[in-house]
This record gives sequence, structure tokens and C-alpha cells, in this order.
Amino acid sequence: MILVTGGTGLVGAHLLYELTNSGLRVKALRRQQSNTDWVKKIFSYYTSQPEDLFARIEWVEGDILDYLSLEEALKGVTAIYHCAAIVSFHGDDHDIMLNNNVKGTGNLIDAAIHNNVRQFCHVSSIAALGKTQDGSEITEDTYWTPSKRKSGYSLSKFFSEMEVWRGIEEGLDAVIVNPSIIMGPGNWEIGSPKLFQSIWKGLKYYTKGITGFVDVRDVVKAMILLMDEQQFGKVQNQRFILNAGNMSYQDFFNKIADGLNKPRPKNFASDVKLHIAWRMAKAASFFTGKPPVITRETVSGTNQNNQYSGEKITRTIGFQYRSLDTSINNIAEIFLKDMVMPSGYAPKCTAKPAS
Repeated sequence: MILVTGGTGLVGAHLLYELTNSGLRVKALRRQQSNTDWVKKIFSYYTSQPEDLFARIEWVEGDILDYLSLEEALKGVTAIYHCAAIVSFHGDDHDIMLNNNVKGTGNLIDAAIHNNVRQFCHVSSIAALGKTQDGSEITEDTYWTPSKRKSGYSLSKFFSEMEVWRGIEEGLDAVIVNPSIIMGPGNWEIGSPKLFQSIWKGLKYYTKGITGFVDVRDVVKAMILLMDEQQFGKVQNQRFILNAGNMSYQDFFNKIADGLNKPRPKNFASDVKLHIAWRMAKAASFFTGKPPVITRETVSGTNQNNQYSGEKITRTIGFQYRSLDTSINNIAEIFLKDMVMPSGYAPKCTAKPAS
């Protein structure tokens, strides 16, 4: 039996689709307020009978912050995919994110060890990796260094990963994946899918920074392959960057615009403009009472050159990525279908989905 945490998020929902479509027995941990309709909607992108696959999921109510609920959820479980995490780049969420992501991961690690879970896959992030000084590609061995400029999300992913390494020292067999920016169809109001909506609505600004991108389906495929019993002995207790390629934000936005038949963003957002913009957004939020549209964390590094190597998993198990062009065009097609003919599942977002 497999347990998935964060099943209502972008990665978790795609993972649940692949696992159920393969006929595997799956439990999914959900909080009481979680909206599982998002899972059905994502299933509907890939099958004409999403309800059939959705019915194969055994939903168990619990919370990674509630250790006793984890003990109950882990009964009969032999493998865990840990996708749950709060993703936020708002300063007000700093402490909540650290508590949830780090303490929750620690709880799950402890419960996994106590229940003799044989395999554990942790979804970390490139945010838990360091930066190179000479502009060379960042690898699994690039050391993370603390800094006041690190976002709360980066801190939470780094220290969450440290909990996994602690578990490994205590006898847990685990594998860690560090995806770059994950592209995929889902809730177009949040995360990377929102970029498609922003360009659809006429985004005018671009930045010149470079970063890594990867298709959510490749992330899920890689996780399943790494956890395969024939591969796991070769990859356990290691981390793997999942990155299909590096691209400038300008090129990324242009390719989305082309896929949506919309104008390309034409105005360059320099660091000075971004600095002014996030400060103005912060000031506006003081009067509106609503979270700022952009924050220091969301614009930090968007004009920096950070390139990542996703080759280790290719060398180790022969994994192959989709091309970025193929991924962008495919996601754009799904977005356009949602705009013209929305699926039967159009859930209203009532809580922060897990990553």
C-alpha cells in the first residue's frame, strides 16, 4: 500500500493519477478542509472517466502536524510519497510555512520509521540547493548557504530536507527529488499555472533571469521510477535534481504567449522597477487588507542567472525528459480548452493546496 501526502496539489494530484492508472493501491492523506475536486479536475485532463480512477483512492483524514493521525494513516503502508508542503512567498506566512513544512516532515519521518515503512520519496525543491559563484550549473552537490535574503520557502524546504537526511541516519531508506520550476495544468489561479493565465490576460512585463523548468508529468514519472523496487537499491539515500532544461523568463513567457496566441510581453522589468513594484504592492495591501500581488520574495532573483543540471537521474537510471517546448505547448492547449469548454470540475479554491 502506498501513501501520498499533498494529494490535492499539482504534483500530488498528478502522482495519484499515475498510481491509480497503473492499478496500484493508494491511500491519500487529506485535511478536513481539503478540496479533492481539484484531483478530479486534473484527472479529467488525461482520461474521459476521472471518477473511476478517483474512486480507487482511499482517502484518510489527517494532518502531517498531527502525529497520531499519521500513525493511523500508515497502517499497512510500505511506501510514502511526501508531496505536502505550504508554498508561499508572502512574508506573513514565514513562520506558518516553516512550522508546517519542517515539523510536518519530521513527524512523517518519525512515523515512517516507527511503522517500518520500506521506501520514502520526499519532494524537495531547487530552493533547497545552493548557488554557484561562477555561473556554472548547480548540481546535487552545490552546498546551500544561509542568508538573510533566503525566502521563507527556501528555508522551509532546506530544513525539511534535513529532516529526511536525519531519518536516513536513523535507518530510513529514502530518495529525495529537487524539481526546478514545475510546469503543469491545474489551478490556473496559483503557482506556475497562473503564469499561463497572466499571459492570457495580457502580461506586459518580462525579466531576463534564467532558471530551470520541468514538466509535472516528468516529476511524477521520475518519482515512480526512482521508487521502483528494481531501481530503489541503486538510488536510495540520494537526491536528484529534476530539470528538463534552463531558459530565460523572457523566452518562457514568449513561448507561453505563442502557445496561447497572445502578444508577447514587451516591457523589461529591471531590478529597480521590481523593487519599486513590490514596495508599492506592500503599501497598497496595508490599505486594502489583501495580500500584496507581488512580494520581495516573488521577484527576488528573477533577473539572475541560475542554471541547474538535471543529468544525474539520466546517468543513473536512463531517465529522459520531455522538451520544454513540448511541455509548454501541451499545457497551453489544456489551458485553452479550459477557457473555451471548462470541464465539469471547476472547484473554488478554499484552502492553500499543497505543493
